[in-house]
Amino acid sequence: MPASLTSVRRDDSRTTVGEVARASNLAPPGRALGVVLSLLTVFGPISMDLYLPVLPALTADLGASTSAAQLTVTACLLGLALGQVVAGPLSDRFGRRRPLLIGVGAFIAASAWCAVSQTIEMLVAARLVQGLTGAVGIVIAQAAGRDLYSGARLLRYYGRLTVLGGLAAIIGPVIGGQLAKITDWRGTFVFLAVVGVAILAASTGVLRETLPPGSRRAGGLADSGRVFRRLVSERVFLGAVLITGFVNAALFAYLSGATFVLQGIYGLSPQGYSYAFGLNSLGFMVFGYLAGRIAERWSVYGTLVAGLVMVVAGAGGVLLTATAHLPLAAMVVSLLTMVSGVAVTTPPSTSLALENYPEVAGSAASLLGLARFAFGGVTAPLVGLAGPETAVPLGVVTVTAALLGLVGYVLLRPPTAGTPEHRAFA
Repeated sequence: MPASLTSVRRDDSRTTVGEVARASNLAPPGRALGVVLSLLTVFGPISMDLYLPVLPALTADLGASTSAAQLTVTACLLGLALGQVVAGPLSDRFGRRRPLLIGVGAFIAASAWCAVSQTIEMLVAARLVQGLTGAVGIVIAQAAGRDLYSGARLLRYYGRLTVLGGLAAIIGPVIGGQLAKITDWRGTFVFLAVVGVAILAASTGVLRETLPPGSRRAGGLADSGRVFRRLVSERVFLGAVLITGFVNAALFAYLSGATFVLQGIYGLSPQGYSYAFGLNSLGFMVFGYLAGRIAERWSVYGTLVAGLVMVVAGAGGVLLTATAHLPLAAMVVSLLTMVSGVAVTTPPSTSLALENYPEVAGSAASLLGLARFAFGGVTAPLVGLAGPETAVPLGVVTVTAALLGLVGYVLLRPPTAGTPEHRAFA
């Protein structure tokens, strides 16, 4: 363990499933609990992009500009980023169950607010609140995993949640495209409210408190701030955070801009758009699975480099297709390559970020989540600055983000043989 984090080590009774089960009068975690925690992980990201296929219709209905409409994406992304940083310390202080139930209830109300919004400004505000409340589920799922698991099981658990969260960001528009057949954009937010009700019912019935009172931290935000500062001072952790943030900036730029590119420029219907996203969903799932297996059997760093190369190549293909006015097939293949590359980077970057910090894995995971959504929130509106008639901004933004991801790897690159860092990660 790095010396700079020794001061945050404490007597943690949450290191095994059996201990936390005895302390909180719970049975060891079973399949039902695993399903609920997975749902908590994905319903925040799905709320971000479920409505993307109807974003052009929303823009026209509210009389908004393309850039203003994309601020609804940015607001939700920033809410998802900031909400994790707030919800994590609160759950450490008050336990997991109570903040979760309050957060999901607020998510239901925020989704209903989105559905009745009459102006783009009102919708942006509602989406910010929706993101803030949706983030509670993400961070509680991460923190509950720390309560219930330890060692390799904890790392595998975080890796699974990370892949599920990324996959949710891809399949959301697929579901949204099918919803567009039967409802308008307001109905999409009503659907999210219904999903929130189902999550609330499942959480109430299945999720019991996983953090015993004796294991709760009393320091609150000040204590979390000290942990965060120590984590970002570590070279490998900071490199993993930067890679995660920048490759997801490319991913969310795609999620924000592809609906205008594929429908507005290439003329796809909402259903055709959802099928294109379905192809990317398959690529994300397959390459994310392969990356986990390859990193375990071959090389964590080598797998990470392969993913970064795919992201750069795919983003470069998007820019080339946009500037040379290449056909739809070239755009779809480029987007598929880029999205699959993001999936390949996810298991190794998450493993490198969390492997040496199990006692503060919740804080480490929340910083990864902050980078993922905050970087994406900044890049999303940039895609629409030149209007819906060109895909060049999407290409420029994704190429820039992909190249900046390589900067993160410079920090995270394999340590020199013989050093403590090399022994830790060999």
